[in-house]
Amino acid sequence: MQKIHVVKFALAWGISFGLYLMVLGWFASFGWGTKIVDVVSSLYIGYAPTFLGGIIGGIYAFADWFIGILIVGWIYNRLIADKSSENKQM
Repeated sequence: MQKIHVVKFALAWGISFGLYLMVLGWFASFGWGTKIVDVVSSLYIGYAPTFLGGIIGGIYAFADWFIGILIVGWIYNRLIADKSSENKQM
């Protein structure tokens, strides 16, 4: 198995989820998806169904997912390295 480029992988997830929450916040200002925004706003302070609230939520989501996926990717690469070293010893 191949290692992944951890930073690029984390950037892809962070940007995707940040954009998702930003657009969701903007749509919620028209009444669509307000319950989801209410739940997520309990985690991300300042996230609200407004233009600025959507931007704030997008920034929080980017940072949250970037860091989380960065850790997951790092662990994945470590596990792959351990597995390949085990195969070489056999």
